[in-house]
Parts: sequence; structure tokens; C-alpha cells
Amino acid sequence: MHYRQILPPPYLAKHVRYFWTLRGNDVQHNADVFRPLPDGCPGLIFQPGFAQQDYALPDFFLYGQTTQQNEIILNEKVDTIGVYFYPDALRSVFGLHAETLTNTCMNVVDASPQKYISINDQLLNTATVEEKINIIAAYLFELIQKNNHHQNAEAQYIFSAISKSKGNISLKNLHADTRLSERSFERKLKQHIGISAKLFSRICRFQTSLTQLRNNNFQKLSDIAYENEYADQSHFIRAFKEFAGCTPQQFQKQTNEVVENFPIVVRESC
Repeated sequence: MHYRQILPPPYLAKHVRYFWTLRGNDVQHNADVFRPLPDGCPGLIFQPGFAQQDYALPDFFLYGQTTQQNEIILNEKVDTIGVYFYPDALRSVFGLHAETLTNTCMNVVDASPQKYISINDQLLNTATVEEKINIIAAYLFELIQKNNHHQNAEAQYIFSAISKSKGNISLKNLHADTRLSERSFERKLKQHIGISAKLFSRICRFQTSLTQLRNNNFQKLSDIAYENEYADQSHFIRAFKEFAGCTPQQFQKQTNEVVENFPIVVRESC
């Protein structure tokens, strides 16, 4: 399979981290099983043939925060375009209450005004990846123009501070910095990001440890545990298994992470 990342045009850079593509060969293959990892960010995927258990997913779907184990099965040839957003994009781009899409997805047509109903047909009838990305980029820009009043500086400050600290910031101090009541603080996070500040912090810390594991930047697992402020190695393994569905050792041995945070797995591996 061939994977690549494509930087967004400047007018999308505040909302989109990058576009990504994954293409397989033309040889018929058995179904690929993907198990998305929690990464603190929502996204878009265009790929005919995805299914979740016995439920066929839309060709072009929008997904929210992932916090629990889930499998997506692809029975067709791999020819995927994805959009990897910043954490608040469900609100700032689509005008949605982010929590409504946590651990689920929706047809892009249902998330868009009526004028965009033909975008799925446009993508299906467009030949090149570059043209498809241009169509998606134009679509996102129009949505941003429409929903820019949903952008929120406080929410962006909160998730940015947590992300920069790699999940190890004092939430008590962060809450004090915003001068919001505790109830307003949590409500704002769930509305704009989809999960609580504590859970978002834990996912950020998991992602930092996962990057270290991917890069083999450690001598023993306890190094990762202590460098990421887990209480001990056992604590790290439990937290890792909660989000990845398997232990760090199993992840290294049995997971084919062609797309970052969207690995292909063997069903019985984790």
C-alpha cells in the first residue's frame, strides 16, 4: 500500500492538519480490518466499501473523537482520502456539537447544507486524487465561512495548552486561567472537542507514549512510563491497552500502522 500526507492550502491551515491518501494495488484481497486509535482529533474519510460490523458506512463520512475500541472493515480495493482535523473542527468547521459524534460517524451529506448534497457524486466521478482533494478543500472552505461564528478562542486555548503539555498540564491551573466556572469549562470542551478535559489529556499522553514506542525511543517500557508521568510500568501498560486494545509489545509485533492512528490489524492480535 502507498500512503502519503498532503499539507492543506493556507486558507485551511487553522482547521486541517493534513490530507492523507492510502492506495492499494489492483489485486483482489481479503477484507482489511482497521482499528482507529484515539488521537484527540476528528476527521473525514472518503472510501467506498467501509463497514462497521454488519453496517455499511457512507462513502464519505465524518467521524468524531475516538475513545473506545472499534473495528472498521474494508471489503473493496483500498483507495482512500482522509482529512485529519484539529480537535475543535466539528464545531468550528461544521457547526456541530462535537460530543454528538464522539465514538460515531455520520454521512457528510447529513452534516452539510442542502447545496452540498452532490459532493459525494462529484468525488465518485472525479478521476484524480488531486482533483478530489481540491473538491474537498473547496467544500471545507465554504463551511468555514458559514460557521466561523462557532470558532471559540477559549476552547482553542484549552486544547492547545493540553496538547503542548502532552497531556501533563494541571487542569486545575488551566481551569483557573480561563476564569470559567468548572461547569462552563467542561461544557465548552464537550461542545467544541467532544470529550472532557481529563480524557483529552489522557489521550494526549497516550499519543506521546505511542510516538516514543513507534520510534523505538526507549530502552525499556518503564522509560516510557516515567517520561510520560505514568505512576509505573503497569500503569502505562493498562492505559495503553485501554486505548490501543493491546499491550505495547503486542502493538509493536502485530500491528501494521500504514496510516498513523489508523492501523490494519489481524482480528485476534489484540
